[in-house]
Amino acid sequence: MKNFVFYNPTKIIFGENTISKIGEEIKKFGLNKILLHYGSGSIKRNGVYDQVINSLKEYNIEWIEVSGVKPNPRLSKVYEGIKFAKEHNVDGILAVGGGSVIDSAKAIAGGFYYDGDIWDAYSKKYIIKKALPLFSVLTLSATGSEMNGNSVITKEETKQKWSTHSKELYPKVSIIDPTAQYSLPEKQTINGAVDAISHVMEYYFDGTPGTEIQHQIAEGIIRTVIKNTEILLENPKDYNARSNLAWSATLALNGLLNAGSSGGDWASHALEHSVSAIFDIAHGEGLAIIFPAWLEYVKNDNLEIFDRFANEIFNIDTGNAAIDANLGIQALKEWYKKIGQPISLKEIGAKEEDIETLVKNAVQMAPMGKLKKLEEKDIREIYTIAFKNK
Repeated sequence: MKNFVFYNPTKIIFGENTISKIGEEIKKFGLNKILLHYGSGSIKRNGVYDQVINSLKEYNIEWIEVSGVKPNPRLSKVYEGIKFAKEHNVDGILAVGGGSVIDSAKAIAGGFYYDGDIWDAYSKKYIIKKALPLFSVLTLSATGSEMNGNSVITKEETKQKWSTHSKELYPKVSIIDPTAQYSLPEKQTINGAVDAISHVMEYYFDGTPGTEIQHQIAEGIIRTVIKNTEILLENPKDYNARSNLAWSATLALNGLLNAGSSGGDWASHALEHSVSAIFDIAHGEGLAIIFPAWLEYVKNDNLEIFDRFANEIFNIDTGNAAIDANLGIQALKEWYKKIGQPISLKEIGAKEEDIETLVKNAVQMAPMGKLKKLEEKDIREIYTIAFKNK
């Protein structure tokens, strides 16, 4: 296990009927005027918007709104939010939505005090050193953005889907009310589950030796996500299943699994970002396609952990590590198919010639990965496996 510093300043308020607390929490920071940031308006249909507004009114907090955040949040919406926030001189941001909304809000928060182009933070030319205080009310558990300092934004013109990280981007307070996710479309629940599992696997397979406690936690999260996703597909309003899935998704990327590790592999996420940037599919769909292909390509670089994954997650133990590894990867693909996820690029309409387009986009981030450093030829091979997957 490696030396580490564990840091997470986000306060989580979890449970039913907790959204009404957001006004009080914002007021504790002495804020009086906030930018309310959200997506397409589903929060107005499911009652979350009214709960938030009533709480803001109760604590005499003014708000202005910038809505319309899309999945794979766009840089153009970030620019709009920064401009609006500066014009109205807000002193905080409240993101109400899933990871896309929170990531967009983080970019706005970081851009508020920066005189340059906030895209500089995503192209690694600038580190965010000051940001507006950020709060969130979570309506879709997937990215863990409610309890970390990460943000992923897509630059439409160049189809670059890149990330940044700063300790200034951790939300001050995040509220997670599982009942707010009762009305989610089934596909969004599924995508969130795959995203959460993928975050866990980035750490699980990064090759760090001696991280037994991290492996045990990781396995517990993956098994919990699988079990409760299946329950929710039968009963979307099962409170305990929603709660367990929600908290699992938060724990998957709040720094807990990063402690003592090599920082996670993250090649699969980098490769997927090119897929969702170019084909504009949900991140969870892209991960269901890319991660098994990456697993197939790198399995021989640490056969022991692949054998363990098969055993601990899918109860596969033939006594032969190589066979177990193959069966474990196939079992993951079968589960993705069972819950309705695509597992090949063909299923999202990609043609064989699109592989080179993806390679050209992804290679900008090469070399990538920890378990196995990926260069252009490796990236091409993984996309080829993903194209042929079945």
